[in-house]
Formats: sequence, C-alpha cells, structure tokens
Amino acid sequence: MIATVVVMLLCCFFFATIMQKGVPERMPIAVVDLDKTTTSRNVIHQLNSMQMVQVTKVCNSYSEARDMLQRGDIYGFMLIPRGFYNKLAGLRRPTLSVYTNNTYTVGANMAYKQLLTMCNLVAGALQLEVFTAVGLTEDQAMTLIQPIVMENHQIGNPKANYAIYLVGTILPGILGLIVLTTTIFSIGLELKDKTSREWLEIAGGSMPVALIGKLLPYNLIYLALGICCNMLLFEVMDLPVAGSFLLMSLAMLVYVCAMQAIAVLFIGLIPTVRTALSIGALYGMLAFSMSGFTYPPMAMLPAFRALTWLFPLGHYYHIYANEALLNGPIENTILPIIWMLLALIPQLFIVERLRYAAVNLNYSPK
Repeated sequence: MIATVVVMLLCCFFFATIMQKGVPERMPIAVVDLDKTTTSRNVIHQLNSMQMVQVTKVCNSYSEARDMLQRGDIYGFMLIPRGFYNKLAGLRRPTLSVYTNNTYTVGANMAYKQLLTMCNLVAGALQLEVFTAVGLTEDQAMTLIQPIVMENHQIGNPKANYAIYLVGTILPGILGLIVLTTTIFSIGLELKDKTSREWLEIAGGSMPVALIGKLLPYNLIYLALGICCNMLLFEVMDLPVAGSFLLMSLAMLVYVCAMQAIAVLFIGLIPTVRTALSIGALYGMLAFSMSGFTYPPMAMLPAFRALTWLFPLGHYYHIYANEALLNGPIENTILPIIWMLLALIPQLFIVERLRYAAVNLNYSPK
C-alpha cells in the first residue's frame, strides 16, 4: 500500500505545491554598476520592477558577480560599464553585457529573457529621446523604432505555465513507473517465495485467470489514483481542460492496462524478480525522456524516433495535449489509445512461458 498509494499521493502533494504559481518568480540576479549614474540606477530600478527577477545584489566588480554566479547564488547578472551614460548621450553605442549560468536551465533562460528585455528597453528609450528631440512625434518615433509590431499567441498554454505541461505528464509518468515496479514485484514475489504453484492452483490451473485475479485489484487502485491526479490538475491546480474529461479517464484506464501488460511481459521473459525489476525501472525512467514532452520526437534521430512508439507515456501525453489543451479532433485521441491497446498483444504470447515458470521454476532467494 505504501508503494502503490502513499508514494503517489506524496508525489501529487509535492508537485501541486512546488508548481503552485506555474512559472518561476523573483529569481535572484545581480547587477555590476561601474557607471554609477542616474541612468544606471534607473536600469537597476526597472529590472527590480520585473515580475520574474529580483536584483538581490549590486556588485562593485565583475569578479564579485562571477563568484556569486558560480556558487549558484544568482541565475545571471548584467554588467553596466564605466562611461555608459556618456556613450549613450553621445550616440557611441555603449555595451551592456549579460551573463547567465545555464547549469540551471529554466532559471538561466528566464533570467536571460528578462535581462535581454531590459537591454532592448534601454535602447528603445534612447532612440525615442533622440527622435523626439529632432521634432518627431512619439507615434512617428515609435514607427521608426519598431516598424513591425509582433503579436505572440501561445496556443494551449497562453501563460507559459510550466505546470501545464510538466505536472500534467510527470504525474502519469510516476504512476506508470509505480505500475511497472509493483506489478513485476507482485508476480515475481510468487516465484521468489515459491508460492506460484499454489497461486496457479487457486486459479484452476489457468494463468490468464491467475493474472486477472492478481492484477485487477491493482488496476482499480491505479485507475482511481490516475483519475485523482487529473482532478488535482484540473480542479485543485485549475489547469485548463478544453476537451473531454471522460475521454482522458478512458485514456488513463488504457494507459494503466498497457503498463501492467508491459510489466507482465518483463517478468514473463525474465522470471527473476531482481532482474525484471531492474529492467522495468530502466524502461520506466526512459519513458520520461522518450515521451516527447521535454524533447520533441521529430528532432530525434530516426532510430530513436521509432523507439518513442514503444512507450505508452508518450501516447498518453499526446492525448493530454489534444484533450486538455487543444480540444483537437477525436481521431487525435483515438489513435494513441489504439497504440496503447497494442501493448496488450505481447502479453498473450508470454502467458505460457509465465505458466511454465510458475510450475517448474526453482528460484532460490539467495
């Protein structure tokens, strides 16, 4: 019960709280102000007013800021050189330098985006001041500064909320990993403790009946956990659900069944609980990388792109994106469900081998 229920509930609580705001806010950055003028202080003030970053330190040297960056105290810093205002006023193209630590990918990228925005705002403010000084109106000046205005529409995730695509896939991925390991362990324990013959006798000598009796209670628990995860996402965390919650629940059922079938395949091919658990854990962890929610399959090498079809988590992610975010056509949901159902087929060819192991395997726990 701890491995099946408690661990999953703890993961739900962890991700629901850590991703509560959706996007990182007030990430620490620093500024090296070597100019020490009203203009440079205004740049620092404007940076501090941005939502995603906070200037926690105004350094007196590049070395001081670099040490803070290398220690992980800040995600990035801006260097304002000496004579910045004089060059700015004299139209001599001053340089603002931006440094980020990309060891922390999300924090560094967000900090870089805010620092770069500030650099562009400083340049735009100078151009506006110059053009208005020679007699242009503000509208005429803005036409010269930004002749083309771009509108950015982010479909499905307009707020760039990290929880929408991270938590919505990580929690089903963790559930799939739990399904794999506990299913392998529950069947492998019969072999390890030499109770597999008694297990088979209770099922009337039928391995399909024995598997149904063994896995059905787990299946209902996993399905309940999966639906609870979706309710947490869409009701508690208030993530968008544009399509059908019923279809997503059906997809969760098929996803759980597919993961159970793969677990039976592993323990059937290698009827040793330790080895089968190791392979199952490796497969479950690879699913996070191969499912496509962090690195798109179309950008992978062709050989690895083909392997993505072997992971039910990837198919579930496509259903989640289609139903929850895009409300796309029904065929975009049905096809991944069919692919997950295909994972049940190899189980049919492993049943006899598993029955042979249950009857004849003399496994020593040592």
